[in-house]
Amino acid sequence: MPEFDLVVKNGMIVDGTRAPRFRGDVGIANGRVARVGRIANHQGARVIDAGGLIVAPGFIDLHTHYDAQIFWDPYLTISSWHGITSVVIGNCGFGFAPVKPHDRERAMLTMVRTEAIPLRAMQAAMTWDWETYPQFLNTLERLPKGVNILPYVPMNPLLNYVMGIEDAKSGRMPTEAEHAQMRRILDEAMDAGAHGWSAQRLLPDGPSSVQRDYDGSPMNTDIMHDETCLEMARVLGARGDGFQELTLVGKDPKIDALHYEKIAELSGRPIMFEAVSSQDRFPHRHRNQIRWLESCRQRGLPVFGQAITTDAGLSFTFEDWNLFDDSDAWREATLGTVLERKEKLGDPRRRQALKDQMPRESLISYFDQIIITECIKAVNKPLEGLTMGEASRRTGKHMVDVMLDLAVSEDLKTEFFAPAINRDMSLMKEVIDYPYLTFGVSDGGAHTKFLTAGRYPTEAIAKYCRDFGWLSLEDIHWRLSALPAFCAGFRDRGMLREGAPADIVIYDLDQLAVRPIEILHDLPGNEWRRVQRSDGYKWMIVNGEVTFEGERCTGATPGKLLRHGH
Repeated sequence: MPEFDLVVKNGMIVDGTRAPRFRGDVGIANGRVARVGRIANHQGARVIDAGGLIVAPGFIDLHTHYDAQIFWDPYLTISSWHGITSVVIGNCGFGFAPVKPHDRERAMLTMVRTEAIPLRAMQAAMTWDWETYPQFLNTLERLPKGVNILPYVPMNPLLNYVMGIEDAKSGRMPTEAEHAQMRRILDEAMDAGAHGWSAQRLLPDGPSSVQRDYDGSPMNTDIMHDETCLEMARVLGARGDGFQELTLVGKDPKIDALHYEKIAELSGRPIMFEAVSSQDRFPHRHRNQIRWLESCRQRGLPVFGQAITTDAGLSFTFEDWNLFDDSDAWREATLGTVLERKEKLGDPRRRQALKDQMPRESLISYFDQIIITECIKAVNKPLEGLTMGEASRRTGKHMVDVMLDLAVSEDLKTEFFAPAINRDMSLMKEVIDYPYLTFGVSDGGAHTKFLTAGRYPTEAIAKYCRDFGWLSLEDIHWRLSALPAFCAGFRDRGMLREGAPADIVIYDLDQLAVRPIEILHDLPGNEWRRVQRSDGYKWMIVNGEVTFEGERCTGATPGKLLRHGH
């Protein structure tokens, strides 16, 4: 009788602890790592030869929006194509529980603009057999999963559930009775297995109010009160458990920082700062953020940071584009049906306002650097490949007129590409050099027609470790697995050690690569998305079962709902 269900032989083991790599074998039994050392072939029911390959813990993605996609994709691609074996959902305060039955359609609409999840896909696939958060967890438990899921309680549906949507979006302070009900619901959710709470507060009068509700109004978390955050922190403090994820962009970064610190002090629990990103024209921003995070570390405050470590830009057409919402004029012009958008974007009476309120540099590159990537009509083809600045000089027209004349003439199907705002690799290195930042912010499951940042683990290892030599394998695997596991309270995961759940990636370092962007028409409701696959991964293992052999999915669904992080 074999001692192990699976043996991984002869691999170069990088165990996620930052201990030196070593060549050895891994024996897996009952979904866990049972032995690391030398194991004979006959001791395994199945043997994988990992000679010449890296064997490492699966990656943990702390920032995803797979709350809807799990209903139609057990593997949460593209994340699982890039070695991710565990994800967190419920980020940014957005999600689907608790939700009263009559608010279900409104809850899905909430995710259409702010996270750009196609409504038709949600309508076609989501079962809606829950109302409360514990009931939602029971639904997640029943769904087949190819990766592990750790859930947060999102504040947007919680505010709506307690206050009603109109009052939650009015900006009024919740009453003491409403705060008491919110505390009770969070307690109840955490009793059932939720691992904390989350909110995104892009204050409407702040510099980065770019993600709005489906009708262009602020999300209710954007205008929620500081005191409500503190009420949620008190719940975690009383429990001595849980995690907090917060994105806060107000008028004054120093005041924002103090709010994080107060939540950390009041709760005594970790809080994740979202997010540190280099910006080519504003290098002081990430430097100030890192200095502040280091001061928190020195003072023992559990404020952790996550870095945007991929330089993926955004591809878009005006059929769907919604990330100009930091400009009132552009937000209004990009609301509505495709026909309504076309009429507004082509209206000459609006053009001056659109020129006067050019979108700021929040989530996109600078307007003059946006590239015209694909034109539909032959007469427009000479502009392909030009930036808006170059096209403006060639045509003698204002950049806004060039862009919108093109888009309107092609029924909003002209494709543009906004290069990333963090392309300067010397600045990216400054972010990566700070050892206590986790990698990520994939936004997996969101912005499906614009963004493919779920590629970040593959890019990090291939580019920053192998090609640039900025990090050792020991360091990169700690940053991709063990550090995020520690920050967010994953119990026993993130390290390849005896007794730990067997979440493992096996890859060829020389072959590891991110493939070009492609379009897949594989969403429910006849919807489509942009994706990037990977090369170089030979096996991916979740809880001891192989989920991918090369790029072939095995069909196994061993992923678990990690209630309480377990």
